[in-house]
Amino acid sequence: MTNRPSNTTMFSNTDTTQRPTRRMFLIAGASVAGLVALRSTLAFVPHAVTTTPGTVTVIEFSDAGKPTGKVAIPKVVRPDAEWKQKLAPISFDVTRREGTERPYTGSTWDNHAKGFYRCICCDNAIFSSDTKFESGTGWPSFWQPIAKENIVEKTDMTMGMERTAVSCRECDAHLGHVFDDGPRPTGLRYCMNSAAMRFVKTA
Repeated sequence: MTNRPSNTTMFSNTDTTQRPTRRMFLIAGASVAGLVALRSTLAFVPHAVTTTPGTVTVIEFSDAGKPTGKVAIPKVVRPDAEWKQKLAPISFDVTRREGTERPYTGSTWDNHAKGFYRCICCDNAIFSSDTKFESGTGWPSFWQPIAKENIVEKTDMTMGMERTAVSCRECDAHLGHVFDDGPRPTGLRYCMNSAAMRFVKTA
C-alpha cells in the first residue's frame, strides 16, 4: 500500500511553489464576487439559443392590438453580436441564453394597463392584457397567448425537472415556461419574463 504524502512534505519550507499566495486568494475572491453578481440578476443561464433560417407562419397584429391576418415570413436570424447591440443585457441573457429574470424585478409583472405584449427581439405579438392575471409569482402571467401560432412550446429538461419552455416562433427568443396551474378557462399559467417582452398600450 502506498502511503499518502504528509502535509509537511507538500508545503515544506523549501517548497514554496505549492503555497497559496495572496494573489491566488484575490483572484479566487474576484471570481466568487462575479458569480454572485450574475446570480443576483439571473436565476440561471443554461445555454445559447440557436436559430436556423426558414419561413414561419404567424398572426400579425396592428398597434391597436387587432389581428390583421396570417402571414408567412422569413425567420429572424441574427448573430449574437447584433443581438447584444439591439438588446439590454438582461434581455439578451433571457431571450438568447434562456435565462430567467429574478421574480418581482421585471417591468411588467405588476402591469395592469390595457394593451398587448410583443417579443422584445422581433416585435412578434405574443400576449394580451386580456388574459393576464395575478399569479403571485413575481413574473407576468397569462392564461393563453394572443395567438397560438405565434409561439412554440418544447420540453425543457434543465434544472433537474421536466418543464415546457415557451419561445417566439418568429425569432426563437426564449420567453418563459407554461404550467398547468393557471385559472379558467384554460387552466394554464404562461409564466413569462418581462425582459423578453415589449408592452404596447392600447385605448
